[in-house]
Order: sequence, then C-alpha cells, then structure tokens
Amino acid sequence: MTAENISVISLRNLLLVTVPPDPDDETISALQQKILESMARHDARGLVLDISTVQTLDSFFARTVMETVQMVALMGGRTVLAGMRADVAVTATQLGLSIGATQTALDVDRAFDLLQGEIQGGRTA
Repeated sequence: MTAENISVISLRNLLLVTVPPDPDDETISALQQKILESMARHDARGLVLDISTVQTLDSFFARTVMETVQMVALMGGRTVLAGMRADVAVTATQLGLSIGATQTALDVDRAFDLLQGEIQGGRTA
C-alpha cells in the first residue's frame, strides 16, 4: 500500500484516518507522512486515528503511531486514538507502550465528540 491508497478525510477542522488492516512497516510510514501533509494542507486542529481494524500490534507500529501523535501536537493539533481492541490494548501494555496524555475513545463518534469539545472550549492551540 502506498500513500495514495491511504484515505484522509477532512471534516470541518478535523481529520479522520483509518489504519488499514494488518499494516506493514511501509504502510505505517506512508500513513504517518500522509497525516502530516494533510494536517498542513487542511490547517487541521485535530486528528481521529481509527485503529479499530488493527488486530496485531508490533513495536514499529506502536512507536510510529506515538511519534505521529507527537508530531501532530507540534503542529498545533490534538489526536484521539479510536477503536482500540482489547487484545491490542493487552499487547500494547505488554510491550510497555505509554500513550502519555494521548486521549482514547471506544469509537470514532466519541473521538469526534472529545475533539470538538476541546476545540469549542478553546483548549486546543
């Protein structure tokens, strides 16, 4: 999969990206690049990163997602990880992954509610 095959949906001032099922390292790198380009192009204030399709988690995927969250923050945006499966959460914990202050939501709808509430409340830079 290449960056051209990764869909980034812009809704108002937020981006929605769904991680493809079983992404390889090249796909994850392309996803990160596409997100960063879209943040700048759309002047986005937030990102909903939907990981509901991800069934397995490896250290490269986890590290790249967390780096992407940090990069989005440096660009003035907030990220909510949406749709983490229970088995992925167990694996993330076993890998020692720390999501820090990154917000999570059970689904995309709740993630959008979180981001919209922050942006309307003036808490997003």
